[in-house]
Amino acid sequence: MSEPKKITLINRNNLKLEISTLGATILSLEVPSKNGKHINVVVGLSHPKDYKSETYLNEGLYLGSTIGRCAGRISKDKVEINEEKYTLNNVQGIHLHGGKEGFDKKIWNIEKVDSGDSSTATLSYLSKHLEEGYPGNLKVSVIYTLTEENALKISFKATTDRTTILNLTNHSYFNLDGESTVLDHKLQLNSNSYLHLDKQLIPTGKINLVEGTRFDYNKKTLIGKKDFKGLDDIFILNKNGPKAVLVSEKSGIQMKVYTNQPAMVIYTPNTFNKLPFKDNVNYSKFPAICFEAQKYPDAINNDNFPSILLNPEQTYINETVFEFSNT
Repeated sequence: MSEPKKITLINRNNLKLEISTLGATILSLEVPSKNGKHINVVVGLSHPKDYKSETYLNEGLYLGSTIGRCAGRISKDKVEINEEKYTLNNVQGIHLHGGKEGFDKKIWNIEKVDSGDSSTATLSYLSKHLEEGYPGNLKVSVIYTLTEENALKISFKATTDRTTILNLTNHSYFNLDGESTVLDHKLQLNSNSYLHLDKQLIPTGKINLVEGTRFDYNKKTLIGKKDFKGLDDIFILNKNGPKAVLVSEKSGIQMKVYTNQPAMVIYTPNTFNKLPFKDNVNYSKFPAICFEAQKYPDAINNDNFPSILLNPEQTYINETVFEFSNT
């Protein structure tokens, strides 16, 4: 594998984004706080090569990476597409985040980098037929844009030469203080329901209402509320307005999340083990939160879920925006 390259984007307000070609990964995102200090709000490692170390890979964190072909878990070791069965890479019957060598472990090509008021970088990857068991030669690209409105826009596009399944997402971990914990952040989710999961975190097909449960974040609520046990759950998103809002009173940074995807996995790891984090930052319990915008995981095995099939005549488009401001 060739050495990963780093791309740096800066907009006119000095929002700064660092990307690695390994996994089309977000390494860092510096955002101005209420005091004018720039804070890296995305968990990242010190150097792009650190993402290839055995220590890091054994953690299974996918820090900031592009996840594909299918984000989340797929049950069973085979999927049936157009009456043909395909064996996906799996561990004990569970296929996770694109398999053993998913998109997060591939070197992506740099197609274009533009600087200006809105800075953009376009990366691409060709996933060949039967890579990790998936059918079809898939051409996929991701465009990272820093807008004039202090937002990070992530746009995925893909085409295939035969029917396949596709469910991409970005796996960045956010902490608006740039350190410690997110337990004192406030969270709001524009969601009235969530997917019921089994013990292996596979959707059962049942949809539950959030009202009256620990999953109810319809109003801005302290993440570390009394009944907080951590989240690794799939929320069905309402159609209008921002899909999520995250606020830190300490830094004064507010992040609104918009997406055209129907669901969002919200994940709060309990802890991070010792890794070479950027700027030697220290994290404590519940150090960060992921907003993984996507279609429903394991949709290929649930007829009542929206389809994740991509046909040759179609273009897959997935857009998510993280908009920053000071409170």
